[in-house]
Order: sequence, then C-alpha cells, then structure tokens
Amino acid sequence: MSSAIPESYRDLLRDEIRAFAFLATTMADGSPQVTPLWFDVEGELLRLNTARGRTKERNTRARPRVALAIFDPVNPYRYMQIRGTVIEVREQGAEEHIRQLSLKYRGSDVFPIPGGQVRVMLLIRPDHVSVTG
Repeated sequence: MSSAIPESYRDLLRDEIRAFAFLATTMADGSPQVTPLWFDVEGELLRLNTARGRTKERNTRARPRVALAIFDPVNPYRYMQIRGTVIEVREQGAEEHIRQLSLKYRGSDVFPIPGGQVRVMLLIRPDHVSVTG
C-alpha cells in the first residue's frame, strides 16, 4: 500500500484543474454518505471545507477514516482513489479558505456565509492511494 500520490496524477491537485473531490464518510449506522466538494492541498494533506454541524463534519469527527475519489475533469476515466484519515478539523482560517476555494472554482472570492454559520476545514492525510486511467 502506498500513501504517496503518484507524480503523474499530481496535476489533479493543482488549482488550475478544478477537479472535485467526492468525499465518502460513514454514518453512525455504518451506511455510507458521499458529497462532492471543492478542495486544495496543504503540503501532503488535502483540505476540504464545510460548515460546523453538517453531516460530513459530524461523521468525520466521530469516524475520521474517509475515502475520496478525484476525477480528471477532462477524462473521467482517469482518477485517484484515496483512503485517508481526517487528522484535524480546523476553524481558524476556514472562512478565508472557503473564499480561496470559491476563487479557484468559480473565479470569485465572494462566498456568502450565513449569520451564525461556522466554517471548518477538514485536513485529510492520505493513507492509501490508487489510480486508474
């Protein structure tokens, strides 16, 4: 098993590519839950953003082992599967982070945050990576 993302697939992590990460978490009853998300990287960690209290945030706090699929937007038959662990749920900097992601994916850093909503970043350490395509 390898946790390293192959160099030939690192392009999917670049901001210019705008690939989505499909995050799979586990519900309390053991059933899966999947959400497509914007993401970026911090060193070797994947960073995703959500709001405190959402299903994926609650699931990852209780059960930090997750899976992700990241598809090449030009060739959906080329993709990475990542099994990993949420090693940190970070509130500090999360509002700035969602605006950075909005700029990456929508071309504008305007991202309305409803009053009272607390943004959080999920930092995921890849534990196993496999690639297809």
